[in-house]
Amino acid sequence: MVVRESSPQIVTFGESMALFMPEEHKSIERAATLEQSFGGAESNVAIGLARLGASVGWFGALGDDPFGKLIMKTLRGEGVDISRVKFNGDAPTGMMFREHVAGRLAVHYFRKGSAASRMTPEDLDEDYIRSAKLLHVTGITCALSEDCRRTVRRAVDIAKEAGVLVSFDPNLRLKLWSIEEARKTLLPLAADADYFLPGWDELKLLYDTDDYAGIMERLNALKGISVIKGMGDATIVLDKGVETAIPFYPAEQVVDTVGAGDGFCAGFLAGIMKGLTPIESVRLASINGSLVVQMRGDWEALPEWEVVEQRMSAKAWVER
Repeated sequence: MVVRESSPQIVTFGESMALFMPEEHKSIERAATLEQSFGGAESNVAIGLARLGASVGWFGALGDDPFGKLIMKTLRGEGVDISRVKFNGDAPTGMMFREHVAGRLAVHYFRKGSAASRMTPEDLDEDYIRSAKLLHVTGITCALSEDCRRTVRRAVDIAKEAGVLVSFDPNLRLKLWSIEEARKTLLPLAADADYFLPGWDELKLLYDTDDYAGIMERLNALKGISVIKGMGDATIVLDKGVETAIPFYPAEQVVDTVGAGDGFCAGFLAGIMKGLTPIESVRLASINGSLVVQMRGDWEALPEWEVVEQRMSAKAWVER
Protein backbone atom coordinates (compact mmCIF):
# COMPACT_ATOMS: atom_id res chain seq x y z
CA MET A 1 0.00 0.00 0.00
CA VAL A 2 1.38 3.42 -1.00
CA VAL A 3 0.94 6.18 1.56
CA ARG A 4 0.63 9.52 -0.18
CA GLU A 5 2.11 12.69 1.30
CA SER A 6 -0.48 15.18 2.52
CA SER A 7 1.02 17.70 0.10
CA PRO A 8 3.59 17.70 -2.68
CA GLN A 9 6.99 19.18 -1.84
CA ILE A 10 6.28 22.24 -3.98
CA VAL A 11 2.91 23.96 -4.25
CA THR A 12 2.03 26.73 -6.68
CA PHE A 13 -1.17 28.34 -7.91
CA GLY A 14 -2.49 30.89 -10.36
CA GLU A 15 -4.33 31.27 -13.63
CA SER A 16 -3.94 28.87 -16.52
CA MET A 17 -5.55 29.94 -19.78
CA ALA A 18 -6.53 28.42 -23.08
CA LEU A 19 -3.95 29.49 -25.67
CA PHE A 20 -4.54 29.97 -29.38
CA MET A 21 -1.87 30.84 -31.92
CA PRO A 22 -1.41 30.70 -35.69
CA GLU A 23 0.81 28.05 -37.19
CA GLU A 24 4.41 29.07 -37.76
CA HIS A 25 4.86 32.86 -37.57
CA LYS A 26 1.68 34.17 -39.14
CA SER A 27 -0.46 36.96 -37.73
CA ILE A 28 -3.90 36.09 -36.35
CA GLU A 29 -5.46 38.42 -38.89
CA ARG A 30 -3.96 36.43 -41.77
CA ALA A 31 -4.23 32.90 -40.31
CA ALA A 32 -6.92 30.50 -41.53
CA THR A 33 -6.53 28.20 -38.52
CA LEU A 34 -5.34 28.52 -34.92
CA GLU A 35 -3.44 25.93 -32.90
CA GLN A 36 -4.87 25.23 -29.45
CA SER A 37 -2.89 24.72 -26.26
CA PHE A 38 -2.83 26.35 -22.83
CA GLY A 39 -0.44 28.35 -20.73
CA GLY A 40 0.11 30.07 -17.43
CA ALA A 41 3.34 30.84 -15.61
CA GLU A 42 2.59 28.73 -12.54
CA SER A 43 1.24 25.69 -14.38
CA ASN A 44 4.16 25.88 -16.82
CA VAL A 45 6.54 25.80 -13.85
CA ALA A 46 4.60 22.92 -12.31
CA ILE A 47 4.93 20.83 -15.50
CA GLY A 48 8.62 21.70 -15.69
CA LEU A 49 9.14 20.58 -12.10
CA ALA A 50 7.24 17.33 -12.61
CA ARG A 51 9.35 16.49 -15.66
CA LEU A 52 12.47 17.07 -13.59
CA GLY A 53 11.26 14.56 -11.02
CA ALA A 54 9.98 16.98 -8.39
CA SER A 55 6.86 16.44 -6.31
CA VAL A 56 4.61 19.36 -7.27
CA GLY A 57 1.01 20.48 -7.05
CA TRP A 58 -0.83 23.27 -8.89
CA PHE A 59 -4.20 24.69 -8.02
CA GLY A 60 -6.38 27.49 -9.23
CA ALA A 61 -9.89 28.16 -10.47
CA LEU A 62 -10.92 27.02 -13.93
CA GLY A 63 -14.13 27.51 -15.82
CA ASP A 64 -16.38 24.46 -16.02
CA ASP A 65 -15.82 24.36 -19.75
CA PRO A 66 -13.81 22.34 -22.30
CA PHE A 67 -10.75 24.58 -21.85
CA GLY A 68 -10.66 24.07 -18.09
CA LYS A 69 -11.06 20.32 -18.48
CA LEU A 70 -8.24 20.19 -21.04
CA ILE A 71 -5.92 22.05 -18.65
CA MET A 72 -6.77 19.82 -15.70
CA LYS A 73 -6.41 16.56 -17.64
CA THR A 74 -3.10 17.60 -19.18
CA LEU A 75 -1.61 18.66 -15.84
CA ARG A 76 -2.73 15.40 -14.25
CA GLY A 77 -1.19 13.47 -17.14
CA GLU A 78 2.10 15.32 -16.60
CA GLY A 79 2.24 14.12 -13.00
CA VAL A 80 1.17 17.38 -11.35
CA ASP A 81 -1.13 17.06 -8.33
CA ILE A 82 -4.38 18.88 -9.21
CA SER A 83 -6.41 17.70 -6.21
CA ARG A 84 -7.13 21.28 -5.07
CA VAL A 85 -8.26 22.64 -8.45
CA LYS A 86 -11.75 24.17 -8.36
CA PHE A 87 -14.20 24.57 -11.23
CA ASN A 88 -16.43 27.62 -11.45
CA GLY A 89 -19.68 27.18 -13.34
CA ASP A 90 -20.36 30.92 -13.38
CA ALA A 91 -17.10 32.18 -14.90
CA PRO A 92 -15.01 31.01 -17.86
CA THR A 93 -11.46 29.80 -18.18
CA GLY A 94 -9.32 32.73 -19.33
CA MET A 95 -7.99 32.84 -22.87
CA MET A 96 -4.96 34.31 -24.59
CA PHE A 97 -4.01 34.65 -28.23
CA ARG A 98 -0.40 34.86 -29.34
CA GLU A 99 1.02 36.04 -32.66
CA HIS A 100 4.08 37.58 -34.27
CA VAL A 101 3.58 41.07 -35.66
CA ALA A 102 6.43 42.72 -37.59
CA GLY A 103 8.81 40.15 -36.12
CA ARG A 104 7.77 40.81 -32.52
CA LEU A 105 5.68 38.70 -30.19
CA ALA A 106 2.22 40.05 -29.30
CA VAL A 107 -0.10 38.55 -26.69
CA HIS A 108 -3.80 39.37 -26.41
CA TYR A 109 -5.51 38.50 -23.11
CA PHE A 110 -9.17 37.69 -22.53
CA ARG A 111 -9.09 37.06 -18.79
CA LYS A 112 -11.17 39.82 -17.18
CA GLY A 113 -13.90 38.17 -15.10
CA SER A 114 -12.32 34.74 -15.55
CA ALA A 115 -12.74 31.99 -12.97
CA ALA A 116 -9.18 32.52 -11.74
CA SER A 117 -9.66 36.26 -11.31
CA ARG A 118 -12.40 35.47 -8.76
CA MET A 119 -10.16 33.47 -6.42
CA THR A 120 -10.35 34.58 -2.78
CA PRO A 121 -8.36 33.68 0.35
CA GLU A 122 -11.25 31.45 1.37
CA ASP A 123 -10.46 29.21 -1.61
CA LEU A 124 -7.08 28.26 -0.13
CA ASP A 125 -6.56 24.87 1.49
CA GLU A 126 -4.29 26.12 4.25
CA ASP A 127 -3.13 22.65 5.32
CA TYR A 128 -2.08 21.89 1.74
CA ILE A 129 0.28 24.89 1.87
CA ARG A 130 1.47 24.22 5.41
CA SER A 131 2.46 20.65 4.56
CA ALA A 132 4.61 21.62 1.56
CA LYS A 133 8.31 22.43 1.65
CA LEU A 134 8.09 25.38 -0.74
CA LEU A 135 5.36 27.69 -2.03
CA HIS A 136 5.95 29.35 -5.41
CA VAL A 137 3.94 32.43 -6.38
CA THR A 138 4.14 35.04 -9.13
CA GLY A 139 3.09 38.63 -9.64
CA ILE A 140 0.77 37.64 -12.49
CA THR A 141 -1.81 36.24 -10.09
CA CYS A 142 -1.66 39.46 -8.08
CA ALA A 143 -2.43 41.47 -11.22
CA LEU A 144 -5.73 39.72 -11.90
CA SER A 145 -7.87 41.35 -9.19
CA GLU A 146 -7.86 42.73 -5.67
CA ASP A 147 -9.21 39.38 -4.42
CA CYS A 148 -6.31 37.59 -6.12
CA ARG A 149 -3.84 39.98 -4.47
CA ARG A 150 -5.34 39.12 -1.08
CA THR A 151 -5.20 35.42 -1.94
CA VAL A 152 -1.49 35.51 -2.80
CA ARG A 153 -0.76 37.56 0.31
CA ARG A 154 -2.64 35.10 2.50
CA ALA A 155 -0.90 32.11 0.92
CA VAL A 156 2.52 33.64 1.60
CA ASP A 157 1.52 34.43 5.19
CA ILE A 158 0.38 30.82 5.71
CA ALA A 159 3.69 29.54 4.34
CA LYS A 160 5.78 31.87 6.49
CA GLU A 161 3.86 30.99 9.65
CA ALA A 162 4.43 27.28 8.94
CA GLY A 163 8.13 27.60 8.08
CA VAL A 164 7.51 26.77 4.40
CA LEU A 165 10.01 28.35 1.98
CA VAL A 166 8.62 30.98 -0.40
CA SER A 167 9.77 31.50 -3.97
CA PHE A 168 8.57 34.63 -5.77
CA ASP A 169 8.86 35.52 -9.45
CA PRO A 170 7.48 39.04 -10.06
CA ASN A 171 6.60 38.19 -13.69
CA LEU A 172 5.67 41.80 -14.35
CA ARG A 173 2.79 42.13 -16.85
CA LEU A 174 2.03 45.80 -17.47
CA LYS A 175 -0.86 44.88 -19.79
CA LEU A 176 -2.69 43.80 -16.64
CA TRP A 177 -1.95 46.66 -14.23
CA SER A 178 0.11 49.81 -13.81
CA ILE A 179 3.66 49.88 -12.50
CA GLU A 180 2.47 51.93 -9.51
CA GLU A 181 -0.05 49.23 -8.55
CA ALA A 182 2.55 46.55 -9.13
CA ARG A 183 5.14 48.16 -6.86
CA LYS A 184 2.71 48.39 -3.93
CA THR A 185 2.01 44.66 -4.09
CA LEU A 186 5.17 43.06 -5.44
CA LEU A 187 7.88 44.78 -3.39
CA PRO A 188 6.44 43.55 -0.05
CA LEU A 189 6.26 40.03 -1.49
CA ALA A 190 9.91 40.27 -2.56
CA ALA A 191 10.78 41.26 1.00
CA ASP A 192 9.11 38.10 2.32
CA ALA A 193 10.56 35.66 -0.21
CA ASP A 194 13.33 33.18 0.53
CA TYR A 195 14.07 33.10 -3.22
CA PHE A 196 13.38 36.22 -5.27
CA LEU A 197 13.61 35.56 -9.04
CA PRO A 198 13.35 38.86 -10.95
CA GLY A 199 14.62 39.84 -14.38
CA TRP A 200 16.98 42.81 -14.61
CA ASP A 201 14.47 44.79 -16.66
CA GLU A 202 11.78 44.10 -14.07
CA LEU A 203 14.02 45.38 -11.29
CA LYS A 204 14.62 48.65 -13.14
CA LEU A 205 10.85 49.16 -13.34
CA LEU A 206 10.06 48.04 -9.80
CA TYR A 207 12.79 50.18 -8.22
CA ASP A 208 12.35 53.04 -10.72
CA THR A 209 16.06 53.30 -11.48
CA ASP A 210 18.67 51.76 -13.77
CA ASP A 211 21.47 52.39 -11.29
CA TYR A 212 23.15 49.02 -10.73
CA ALA A 213 24.65 49.90 -7.34
CA GLY A 214 21.36 51.32 -6.11
CA ILE A 215 19.39 48.24 -7.14
CA MET A 216 21.96 45.91 -5.56
CA GLU A 217 21.71 47.90 -2.34
CA ARG A 218 17.94 47.41 -2.32
CA LEU A 219 18.30 43.69 -3.00
CA ASN A 220 20.93 43.28 -0.29
CA ALA A 221 18.41 44.68 2.17
CA LEU A 222 16.08 41.74 1.46
CA LYS A 223 16.29 38.69 3.72
CA GLY A 224 16.26 36.12 0.92
CA ILE A 225 18.50 35.11 -1.97
CA SER A 226 17.98 37.05 -5.20
CA VAL A 227 18.48 35.41 -8.59
CA ILE A 228 18.65 38.14 -11.25
CA LYS A 229 17.97 36.98 -14.80
CA GLY A 230 19.01 38.78 -17.94
CA MET A 231 22.16 40.54 -16.77
CA GLY A 232 23.87 40.61 -20.13
CA ASP A 233 24.72 37.00 -20.89
CA ALA A 234 24.65 35.87 -17.27
CA THR A 235 22.46 35.32 -14.23
CA ILE A 236 23.49 36.94 -10.94
CA VAL A 237 23.02 35.15 -7.62
CA LEU A 238 23.03 37.62 -4.73
CA ASP A 239 23.41 35.78 -1.43
CA LYS A 240 24.19 37.72 1.76
CA GLY A 241 25.96 40.46 -0.18
CA VAL A 242 28.03 38.08 -2.33
CA GLU A 243 27.44 38.40 -6.09
CA THR A 244 28.12 35.40 -8.34
CA ALA A 245 27.65 35.56 -12.11
CA ILE A 246 26.70 32.34 -13.89
CA PRO A 247 26.92 32.45 -17.71
CA PHE A 248 23.90 31.39 -19.76
CA TYR A 249 24.01 27.85 -21.11
CA PRO A 250 24.21 28.23 -24.90
CA ALA A 251 21.29 27.24 -27.12
CA GLU A 252 22.10 25.60 -30.45
CA GLN A 253 19.06 27.31 -31.99
CA VAL A 254 16.35 29.67 -30.73
CA VAL A 255 12.84 28.84 -31.93
CA ASP A 256 10.51 30.29 -29.27
CA THR A 257 11.57 32.26 -26.19
CA VAL A 258 8.16 32.40 -24.51
CA GLY A 259 8.69 29.57 -22.00
CA ALA A 260 12.30 30.38 -21.14
CA GLY A 261 11.59 32.13 -17.85
CA ASP A 262 9.25 29.43 -16.59
CA GLY A 263 11.73 26.76 -17.64
CA PHE A 264 14.48 28.58 -15.76
CA CYS A 265 12.30 28.87 -12.67
CA ALA A 266 11.37 25.17 -12.77
CA GLY A 267 15.03 24.22 -13.09
CA PHE A 268 16.07 26.43 -10.20
CA LEU A 269 13.38 25.15 -7.83
CA ALA A 270 14.05 21.54 -8.83
CA GLY A 271 17.70 22.08 -7.98
CA ILE A 272 16.86 23.52 -4.58
CA MET A 273 14.58 20.54 -3.84
CA LYS A 274 17.38 18.16 -4.91
CA GLY A 275 19.67 19.75 -2.32
CA LEU A 276 21.83 21.73 -4.74
CA THR A 277 23.25 25.11 -3.76
CA PRO A 278 21.64 28.22 -5.30
CA ILE A 279 24.58 28.55 -7.70
CA GLU A 280 24.33 24.90 -8.77
CA SER A 281 20.56 25.34 -9.09
CA VAL A 282 21.06 28.31 -11.42
CA ARG A 283 23.32 26.20 -13.63
CA LEU A 284 20.57 23.58 -13.81
CA ALA A 285 18.02 26.33 -14.49
CA SER A 286 20.12 27.77 -17.29
CA ILE A 287 20.31 24.40 -19.03
CA ASN A 288 16.56 23.95 -18.63
CA GLY A 289 15.82 27.38 -20.07
CA SER A 290 18.22 26.81 -22.95
CA LEU A 291 16.47 23.59 -23.95
CA VAL A 292 13.02 25.19 -23.74
CA VAL A 293 13.76 27.92 -26.30
CA GLN A 294 14.77 25.36 -28.90
CA MET A 295 11.19 24.16 -29.42
CA ARG A 296 7.82 25.87 -29.84
CA GLY A 297 5.27 26.17 -27.03
CA ASP A 298 4.75 27.50 -23.51
CA TRP A 299 5.46 24.19 -21.76
CA GLU A 300 5.65 21.50 -24.44
CA ALA A 301 9.43 21.86 -24.76
CA LEU A 302 10.19 21.52 -21.04
CA PRO A 303 12.77 18.71 -20.77
CA GLU A 304 12.79 15.52 -18.72
CA TRP A 305 15.38 15.11 -15.98
CA GLU A 306 17.44 12.60 -17.95
CA VAL A 307 18.02 15.15 -20.73
CA VAL A 308 19.07 17.90 -18.32
CA GLU A 309 21.26 15.50 -16.32
CA GLN A 310 23.12 14.55 -19.49
CA ARG A 311 23.91 18.20 -20.16
CA MET A 312 24.94 18.79 -16.55
CA SER A 313 27.32 15.85 -16.55
CA ALA A 314 28.40 16.42 -20.19
CA LYS A 315 27.44 12.85 -21.10
CA ALA A 316 27.53 12.05 -24.77
CA TRP A 317 24.21 12.20 -26.57
CA VAL A 318 23.42 8.86 -28.23
CA GLU A 319 21.37 9.73 -31.30
CA ARG A 320 20.94 6.22 -32.76
